[in-house]
Amino acid sequence: MTGFRNDTIAAVSTSLTPSGIGIVRISGPEAFAVGDRVFRAGRAAGPDAGPDAGSEAGQKAGTGAGLKAAPPAALAEAPANTVLYGHIMDGGEPVDEVLVTVLRAPHSYTAEDTVEINCHGGPHVLRRVLELVLKNGAAQAEPGEFTKRAFLNGRIDLAQAEAVGELIGAKNELARKASLDKLRGKASEDIRALREQILYEMAFIEAAMDDPEHISIEGYRGKLAEKLVGWEARLQVLLEEAERERVLKEGVRTVLAGKPNVGKSSILNLLLGEDRAIVTDIAGTTRDTLEESMTWGGLALNMIDTAGIRDTDDPVEQIGVDRAKKALDAADLVLLVADADSGIDDEDLRLAEAVRGKRVIALLNKTDLTKDGGPEGRSGDGEVHASPAETAWAAAAGASGAGAEPIRFSAVDGTGLAELRARIEELFFAGKLEPAEDVWLANTRQRQALAAAKDSLGLVRGSIEAGMPEDMFTIDLADAYRELGLILGEEVEDELIDKIFAEFCMGK
Repeated sequence: MTGFRNDTIAAVSTSLTPSGIGIVRISGPEAFAVGDRVFRAGRAAGPDAGPDAGSEAGQKAGTGAGLKAAPPAALAEAPANTVLYGHIMDGGEPVDEVLVTVLRAPHSYTAEDTVEINCHGGPHVLRRVLELVLKNGAAQAEPGEFTKRAFLNGRIDLAQAEAVGELIGAKNELARKASLDKLRGKASEDIRALREQILYEMAFIEAAMDDPEHISIEGYRGKLAEKLVGWEARLQVLLEEAERERVLKEGVRTVLAGKPNVGKSSILNLLLGEDRAIVTDIAGTTRDTLEESMTWGGLALNMIDTAGIRDTDDPVEQIGVDRAKKALDAADLVLLVADADSGIDDEDLRLAEAVRGKRVIALLNKTDLTKDGGPEGRSGDGEVHASPAETAWAAAAGASGAGAEPIRFSAVDGTGLAELRARIEELFFAGKLEPAEDVWLANTRQRQALAAAKDSLGLVRGSIEAGMPEDMFTIDLADAYRELGLILGEEVEDELIDKIFAEFCMGK
């Protein structure tokens, strides 16, 4: 396997920032030998500690207070899953007081013999300990190499390995839960089961072609077609869940769009709870996109304030307008803002048409300035309703909500804030901000493989409908089998494996 080393590696597995505890991990066939060269076991000092465990008296008093038995002479002799107290030594000089964890293959993170040195968490201390470990026979681990070894040694599959990085990068509680479920193999079980079913059909067809006298394929086309419908439906569900869970992981890319001076920056400041964007009465104040992240009830929103979109002769403002349009193209959600005080005009309607096809929530801002709820007045039933022009504007954008009713909003007094939150939850999570029961937190690579597998199964179904020979089915079945294998790492190229783990942090 490209990039695989069978030597003993080491790295700092915690952040190189001042902290109470830091960990230097050693993994590989010589992990215990390397550890022995830098670690000296002993008994913690204290009034009840008794004789030093390394002394003759300590050996005889192995059952003394605080220590049931003398420490082993070497790490290789220590029982698995034990923690030893002692010091990291540079020759005869102690470097740090530490606890060392001994883990034996295959019951460790990498499925190799592993030593983890728990020392004090100062960056200088950690570097000093790592330098000694490297000096005494270990090689510097590459980014992600510990997790890569866990994958190559068969302890986890590739989807689980990628979940490690996703768990580290989780932005909210929902993403954490989804990543952990994936790390525990819930999604992999589903994919593996589907591959086994496809492989069975491939084997059956091959056997029937080789031995037609004893294996009948009469009625097989119809049976396979039924199975294909079920498989495709399951993959479609996984794809839909993947998109849903992507939002949990990455957050909703939310773009505030509208004409200049409709209050987009004020809305951003309200949502963030701080004055992040400059707000003035001068139209066109925002000349560039401004991005900020926030967590709203467990949901991450990646907010993007954009320049007001309008025709302009100002070259600097035009750059901002172009960037605003680019942000709209990549948006998961558009908060389309109009000024309830000045009313809807043709420029608002053109912009609404431009965002049609996106998830859109229409906001009528500055309702605190309107009389009786708006410039055109409202009905006398005690409720404030959108005017026909405002409803037409929201409908032109394909806005969400019954009858494309826009949300009456005020960045000054918070009117409409609760309704906006409920609308966002309804759009992305059907009102329930919880991961799906069968979590599939797929990254881009995995989503592409799911889609390709579904397409290949569709080709098999097309071949059945076209009356193609049975042996032709195996071509597309094999493609679907291979694509699903890419997710688990069973059909993956060496270069892709190297690329995936190179994106991990050092020490993981």
